[in-house]
Amino acid sequence: MAQKMQQYVDVERGMPDKRAAPERSEDFSEIYRRFEDRQAVEQSSRCEQCGIPFCQIHCPLQNNIPDWLLLAAEGRLEEAYQTSQATNTFPEICGRICPHDRLCEGSCVLEQSRHGTVTIGAVERYITDTAWDKGWVQPPRPARERDASVGIIGGGPAGLAAADQLRRQGYQVHVYDRHDRMGGLLIYGIPNFKLDKAVVERRTKLLADGGVRYHLKFEIGRDATLRDLRNEHDAVLIATGVYKARDIAVPGVGLGGINQAMTYLIASNRKGLGERVAAFDDGTLDATGKNAVVIGGGDTAMDCARTAFRQGAKSVKCLYRRDRANMPGSKAEVANAEEEGIEFVWLSAPEAFLGEQTVSAIRVQRIHLGVADASGRQTPQVIGDSSFTIETDMVIKALGFEAEDVPRLFDEAGLGKTSWGTIAVDAASKMTNLDGVFAAGDITRGASLVVKAILDGRQAAQGIDRYLGAKAGQSLAMAS
Repeated sequence: MAQKMQQYVDVERGMPDKRAAPERSEDFSEIYRRFEDRQAVEQSSRCEQCGIPFCQIHCPLQNNIPDWLLLAAEGRLEEAYQTSQATNTFPEICGRICPHDRLCEGSCVLEQSRHGTVTIGAVERYITDTAWDKGWVQPPRPARERDASVGIIGGGPAGLAAADQLRRQGYQVHVYDRHDRMGGLLIYGIPNFKLDKAVVERRTKLLADGGVRYHLKFEIGRDATLRDLRNEHDAVLIATGVYKARDIAVPGVGLGGINQAMTYLIASNRKGLGERVAAFDDGTLDATGKNAVVIGGGDTAMDCARTAFRQGAKSVKCLYRRDRANMPGSKAEVANAEEEGIEFVWLSAPEAFLGEQTVSAIRVQRIHLGVADASGRQTPQVIGDSSFTIETDMVIKALGFEAEDVPRLFDEAGLGKTSWGTIAVDAASKMTNLDGVFAAGDITRGASLVVKAILDGRQAAQGIDRYLGAKAGQSLAMAS
């Protein structure tokens, strides 16, 4: 039933039902259930319909959030979906994994007035899941086909967002990925309890149904060079993401039982997809029965800790060198982890890993937060004579990611890089210093959010379209 807006006084903030921690420890299914129709309408009706919508302003994609909340409250769900997908290629994914508390919901005026933010992410998920159920989500169908082709390196959120937009313009789109499934981080890096793989797979299938061609297990630098792709296609987009793990330089870091976060998560996700994973099957990457320690404070650290919990770890601790207030990860993810029994050891950092061949303990130092650095965050400082020991059978390092040396890997020394090692691009067009070669996503900005990768992919598609349009115009002028 349609609802009037601005019901935030009479209707309390509400989230979809969440499965209890003991129940969700038994599987990797998503922890939030879907809104019932009545709940979604009521929660949408809480929107204040601000004259200046800070939720939209603080969304990287500038999603028309007040508009689709109004449409949802009025029961006009197909229109709500069309409004949502007009600015967001993957709204069902962002509705699940965006850090809403740091973006749209964190900027909601109702949160500032202490009425409790509108549950934007849950409504977004509800609208799009309903659209899938009703058959409103359709493959890209261009009005006309173009001869020009685009090669996209990387089948993650940036690459697929660009593929969707370019295919809608009629370009012949080819996506190359080194894995055996499309989706990149969405498939291999994010656990099922946050993003069910079926949600990603139905979207990648939709793109294939719309004419996007996939080249799986295809690695640039092994199966072809960047130059080969430039000769094959009229434009090339590099959207490989960043997967080179940062490390920590302390004694014992090379002991067995110490693993990188992405190695651990990929193994777990592959097992969930029904694959055989030797390093998991032999116990190396399986936390069952172990005292697991995760080092780091971002969303990847939370993913690792909560995965270990579901694998049946005896205990899970998370070491972070700052305090809760300075944690970079989503507050909701931290709360979910605490509900599940993960113990946070705040203001602590590894001093050394102990053991013979395999790690058996970590010597940890207490940390004090000093004055703020240039970024505004307080600088961690070690407290002298503060060491203590934590016993562990398994350590997972979630310390962030850096860009791989793409020019070397792609055998293209002329490809320009920034001082951070990321690929340098023009901010507006996303073109690199090589003619017809573009780049988008984490490989240009460093490790960041999925929603920003989607933004980059969409902007790169616009840049490629302008480039190819200008190129076609020049060809016509020369022919005449």
